[in-house]
Amino acid sequence: MTTHQPRKPYTSEELAQLYPSSLELQLVQVLLRHGERSPVSPRFQNTGLRPYWPYCNAARQLTSVIMGTTDWSQWDSLKYRRRLETFGLDDGPVIASGPNGEFDAVCQPGELTDKGRETTLALGKRLRHLYVDQLNFMPKLIADSDMIYLRATPIPRALESVQQAFWGFYPPSARTADFPAPTIVTRTPADETLFPNDGNCRRFAHLSRAFAQRTAERWNDSDDMAYLSKLFSKWMPGETKVAVDSHPRLSGLMDTINATDAHGPETKLPREFYDPKARAIIDKISVEEWFVGYRESVEYRMLGIGGLMGDVTSRMIGSVERNGADGILEIGGVDGDLGHGRGGETDIKLALSGCHDTTLAAVLTSLGAFDGENWPPFTSHIAFELFRKKQTELAAHAARTVPGDAFTKSNGSKSQSWWSSIFGSANAVAKPQSEAIARKPTEELTDKQKDVLKGYYVRLRYNDKIMQVPGCKPDGKHLDGDTTFCTLEAFKSIADKYTPKNWKYACASNVDAPSFPAKDETAGYE
Repeated sequence: MTTHQPRKPYTSEELAQLYPSSLELQLVQVLLRHGERSPVSPRFQNTGLRPYWPYCNAARQLTSVIMGTTDWSQWDSLKYRRRLETFGLDDGPVIASGPNGEFDAVCQPGELTDKGRETTLALGKRLRHLYVDQLNFMPKLIADSDMIYLRATPIPRALESVQQAFWGFYPPSARTADFPAPTIVTRTPADETLFPNDGNCRRFAHLSRAFAQRTAERWNDSDDMAYLSKLFSKWMPGETKVAVDSHPRLSGLMDTINATDAHGPETKLPREFYDPKARAIIDKISVEEWFVGYRESVEYRMLGIGGLMGDVTSRMIGSVERNGADGILEIGGVDGDLGHGRGGETDIKLALSGCHDTTLAAVLTSLGAFDGENWPPFTSHIAFELFRKKQTELAAHAARTVPGDAFTKSNGSKSQSWWSSIFGSANAVAKPQSEAIARKPTEELTDKQKDVLKGYYVRLRYNDKIMQVPGCKPDGKHLDGDTTFCTLEAFKSIADKYTPKNWKYACASNVDAPSFPAKDETAGYE
């Protein structure tokens, strides 16, 4: 499946089942794969497939920030139309064109297309319908984005997708006229953990190659691969056989098939590329090549996705502790007068992170919750939902005394942060690292610290499907009567097992050590 086909909204009966009256939703973190895009690299031009696609109408109306004077308080914007230049027949420059000679709206390789913008916008609308219209978790109208944490990888399609999703969740009609610019957090590629970063983690790159080679040795001479070669070899360079490690690789073949399948008739491959049996084989083998390491190896999980899982988990713990680790300090502080950018961030309730297929499958596989799943389609998403028992008295009980819309006055204007009004700025109240629970392994927590986590539960929804973490099935590890609601302590304990203490150090360590674990290290357990 190329594009996620969303189900209809939950019925009232389903909502009652999925969101028990005994629990109250406290924090939602959504990891969303970008929408449909052009192929990351032009392939199979010998089939007649054009290298440039005319599906990026955003290129007709791009905007850049311009400094018009030497007064840095005054900025202008330049609107412009982008055209791509390439080599002509005599090696001179020519304007790249689409299948019908289009010069405008031509996509860069791997660029979010019009279809991708449409589906990520629709995802934001679906999330709004659930969390605003049905559950009343988020306010209908907002005067700022203080309770929302926005994040994206450095790859433009991820940033544009999270922007589209945010726009769908809170369109202009749901924002006040003086709504300030929201903060979107990014990292440099060297620090990025929102996707498996083999380009900047040497040891992980080593492990990735080893697991990929093992997959190649298992499948290259199989009947399944012979079936693929029978269909596609005539289009391969030199009519070579299809293989996990062929050129293009099997996953590259899948990339072009999926990207073409998602778009119009002018950018389609020959019919045999969409053979259902072939696509099932490609999906099965590619999932093994890219993700089986997360299921089998603690080190693979730690280096590939452990940093992100540590962030997701610590944001939950921060939401419980109310110490700034729920995203307040990440964005720049509670108090708008602190001078940290725009400031004003308070009590994060919703996090939207624009990422990739490799992010989603890695996260789910690392939790033992991806068995039998296909490669994540475009615009797939995972929702991490943190609940608390309504009657449970916790250290952060003050938060429960404030209505969900307390950050927006009835007239839509911004109200004072309840947290800062009581305790001052986040910088003043954040606990010392030694006292905070978030990044401390569960086995090192005191009984008092473990008590803080009681009465809280974590549930995962993947494309609106409830996922099961196997380590949460035993008695005492889940909500009574429903094993998909992990206790927060159990979930943290599972994530702790592969959350790195120093990711960059681990990436540079043990480079020549054996690639495969000596004993079973199955994912999803404490």
